[in-house]
Amino acid sequence: FISLVVLMSVSFVISALMTKPNLSRLLIGLFKPSVSESGLLMVMALVGTTVVPYNLFLHAALVREKWKSHANLRQAQRDAIISIVLGGIVSMAIIIAAAAIPYKKIETVKDLAQGLEPLYGNGAKYLMGIGLFAAGITSAITAPLAAAYVANSCFDWKANLKDIRFRTVWMIILILGVIFTSLGFKPLKIIQFAQVANGILLPVIAIFLIWAVNRGVILGSHINTRTQNILGLIIVAFTLVLGIKSIFKVFGI
Repeated sequence: FISLVVLMSVSFVISALMTKPNLSRLLIGLFKPSVSESGLLMVMALVGTTVVPYNLFLHAALVREKWKSHANLRQAQRDAIISIVLGGIVSMAIIIAAAAIPYKKIETVKDLAQGLEPLYGNGAKYLMGIGLFAAGITSAITAPLAAAYVANSCFDWKANLKDIRFRTVWMIILILGVIFTSLGFKPLKIIQFAQVANGILLPVIAIFLIWAVNRGVILGSHINTRTQNILGLIIVAFTLVLGIKSIFKVFGI
């Protein structure tokens, strides 16, 4: 499944290049973004799906299991940088490929598959279906796993992957996901709603992280520098403004 997800990612990057986007407009949009009021929730969904809050907990838990000492900090940092850069490139490639789709509105997976047609032609819809299945399986593993790790830390269980409490939380999240997707909701609407919720939750997590990384009691000499704090506060402010505006839009305020 991971190989299929990697294939999808590479495919979107190649498809984005094949659409021959206007580089000047791309750079302007990258450094001077603009969005209409109607597209605000979509922006929050993109932020939420790119920087998923629960992945912060999952990443922290997995890092603690993989690396044990201060000597591994540089490896952990390099791992995080590579992951963020690759994720950003793939996300931008998907947006570029989607922008080239002739339809103005994407309603189904078939519409979304057109972003891969420059590369795969009529076979794009089949690859998209396989890719989404693989992505769904990997998400069905990581999201409940993150919830189990959070519960493990909150209740100080000190449990491993084979512990019944750990597996119970994992299974409850999986079952809830199956129930909600079986109630007749449109999959794309469910995905968008979940990512908007992630985008609204992100500022809360970001504020907590800024506080935590400035606590010498927690990080000792590895607390944030002034530059890191400034960049962090800019990100928090950006996500906070988007989150507040999204809440206002949802409730019609």
